[in-house]
Amino acid sequence: MADASHNSQDTAFVDTVVVGSGFGGAVTAYRLAEAGWSVVVLERGKPYPPGGFPRSPADMARNFWDPTNGLHGMFDIWSFRGLEGVVSSGLGGGSLIYANVLLRKDERWFVNESPLPGGGYENWPVGRADLDPHYDRVEHMLGATTYPYQDTPKTLALHQAAHRLDLPVFRPPLAVSFAPRPGAPPVPGAQITEPDYGNLHGLPRSTCRLCGECDIGCNYGAKNTLDHTYLSAARHHGADIRTRCEVRGFTPRPGGGYDVSYVVHDPAREGRRTATDRLPLHRIGCRRLVLAAGTFGSTYLLLRNRAALPGLSSALGTRFCGNGDLLGLVLRATAGADGSRPLRLDGSRGPVITSAVRGGDALDEDGSSGRGFYIEDAGYPDFVTWLAESSRLPGGARRLLAFGLHRLLARLGVDPASRVGGQLALLLGPAVFSATSVPLLGMGRDVPDGRMRLRRGYLDVEWTTLTSRAYFERVRSTMRDIAGALGGNFLDNPLWWWGNRVITVHPLGGAPMGRHPGEGVCDDIGEVFGFPGLHVLDGALLPGAVGANPSLTIAAVADRACDRILEGKTASRTASRASAGHTAHEGPTADGTAPRTPTEAAPPGSAHTPPVEPPTSLSFTEEMNGHIALDVDDPEQGRALGRSLGQRLNFRLTITAADVDRFVAEPTHAADAVGHVDCDVLGGRLEVEHGWFNLFTQDGDADRRRMLYRLHLRTQEGTPLTLTGHKDVHDDPGADVWPDTSTLYIRLLAGHIYPDDDATAPVIGAGIVIIRIGDFLQQLTTFRTTGPHPARAMELFGKLFLGELWAVYGGRLARAVPAKDRP
Repeated sequence: MADASHNSQDTAFVDTVVVGSGFGGAVTAYRLAEAGWSVVVLERGKPYPPGGFPRSPADMARNFWDPTNGLHGMFDIWSFRGLEGVVSSGLGGGSLIYANVLLRKDERWFVNESPLPGGGYENWPVGRADLDPHYDRVEHMLGATTYPYQDTPKTLALHQAAHRLDLPVFRPPLAVSFAPRPGAPPVPGAQITEPDYGNLHGLPRSTCRLCGECDIGCNYGAKNTLDHTYLSAARHHGADIRTRCEVRGFTPRPGGGYDVSYVVHDPAREGRRTATDRLPLHRIGCRRLVLAAGTFGSTYLLLRNRAALPGLSSALGTRFCGNGDLLGLVLRATAGADGSRPLRLDGSRGPVITSAVRGGDALDEDGSSGRGFYIEDAGYPDFVTWLAESSRLPGGARRLLAFGLHRLLARLGVDPASRVGGQLALLLGPAVFSATSVPLLGMGRDVPDGRMRLRRGYLDVEWTTLTSRAYFERVRSTMRDIAGALGGNFLDNPLWWWGNRVITVHPLGGAPMGRHPGEGVCDDIGEVFGFPGLHVLDGALLPGAVGANPSLTIAAVADRACDRILEGKTASRTASRASAGHTAHEGPTADGTAPRTPTEAAPPGSAHTPPVEPPTSLSFTEEMNGHIALDVDDPEQGRALGRSLGQRLNFRLTITAADVDRFVAEPTHAADAVGHVDCDVLGGRLEVEHGWFNLFTQDGDADRRRMLYRLHLRTQEGTPLTLTGHKDVHDDPGADVWPDTSTLYIRLLAGHIYPDDDATAPVIGAGIVIIRIGDFLQQLTTFRTTGPHPARAMELFGKLFLGELWAVYGGRLARAVPAKDRP
């Protein structure tokens, strides 16, 4: 394993780059490295060896992922309008914070063409039979075993409640080492015998100590997380595993493969604010690129790099769901016929999850109705128990007062008792509240009708519990029944009180698999339609909820994909596309001269005499706003589609005629344009590298003029683009002077393109932007001149502008303008 912050050189080209080290990425890295392929894993987070997970309040307060604010920690918290999401950043991905459960997706829950609200359907192109051999492999690698201890209170209680309610209950397989080696009896705290491939951390691990800390990182190494298993095995077979490397972009290479750009988070900068968008980019090339950065991460990368992937399926961002995650609480459980005795649940004893109750599904065809689900006991660390008890202030204050009074009497000699054990026990209290409470974690087949997109450059999720309301009410009702069977009370998590929001630790979808590009972004092995060698192998690939804990299914799908990749059975694709930048004429032309700019006149035939005085320049700033859609080439169609999808594009340009005399005299009326373009579907803000503007050019039609725009842009990931646009100024019936001069029809082209190549350049998208009245009035205040003749420059520009308008619209305007005032 390498901390890339210490690497000064990138590998020039490798077989495979894997982005992320979670369940999809780790499996892929191991399988391909084992086959002898050169593999580089780029993980944005840092490694967490045994003993490396924070525990102190100060360290826990900084254990979040937000490099801009100096946080390089493990928990990556996302907040959207309909839900909260919690994922992991670190070597091993989600395995660092998941609850170890390895459940297979129920066979009947692999639905085909299941209708969704609002149109479309959920369809799984793979089934249980396809995945069972791969489930077997992953379970073996992760050491799947059921919870072995028979005296754990929360485990016994959930089984007791399920039997009373006639619900199926069982102990699911867990990726936890309870015994020091396979076949040995379980014992807490024993040193684990490492497998032949060793352990990349180089530190000893010990068996499960039943401390309930699985979800905040196991400091003993008892969890068989991916860093201890697949990633250690991948490194053993030669994989180059780089931490603190956050991928920003990728683009197809000419002739096949991909160039990947990433930044390195310097550990010396941890704790200090960093402008991460200004970090230097590192680059690496690969024959095959595997996106395994998680549902949020992989979908975000595809959205941010959409401009480099012309023709990408419109299913990008669809089929999002939270795998039905819902948290509830059992409080104050009691035992006895009259409920007079507290029932100890001891949620902090054991691993986080030990048992599961299954709720049937209408697909089971056994009389069940609705969508199926699982409810599992959800333990917590011991310090949560202390926090819960210390928060109960009234009882704690009374005990503290009684203890203080006793010690005062002892100091005064009134009470001669010298032993204070009883009083200390009184101070701590019975701790009944924490001892009789336990969380319940529900998950299941919620409706995968959410959509992910970019909003002002940030990932946004449109998802609501409304379409899954029947499912969530059924899960809550079963949780309430379990609490009642334990003689306790049921409490929703606070987010449910605030508008029925949920928090998901199992986000899925965004780049779903399908049978064709109209149904999904990828095929059944995660290869992106139209882009050979580009794969998505993580939760983003799944086209709907797993129902059970999804980690095992994600890993099995990746393992199956690796079989197909290694067998050479990937689906046949169209020929590799040339990279976007390859179409740009950025080098010399065929005759060896530099390429002409769109407005550059032919070189003069004789020496140029310098002007006696410097020219006068004129500039103004223009702002336009509108909508755009990708993979269309008609601006009207692009505006309509972009408006329906909320895909905005706006720009702010400063147009400068460096020499007004020349600008007016030349028929192209050419000026320079600088500024920026803002567009979410292109990844946010794109600076103009070089821009040209032409005012009122003619193309042979005396009654028509065009204003031309050409902007060479580059996405933040390095993909070159060209925005071309025109305003069509001609006299149609009706009052059209304002629409003609304020409406810009735009197209986006792949690469940095010059006019001669417009017809053959790949079209990325199209749309329309306009000048709003308020922006136009603001534009009038931005005119500036520099040079010896500012008044004359303004006069020349005004005469040119009004004169050209008169040439087009004069026949109509003549009736409204007195002859003496006509240009």
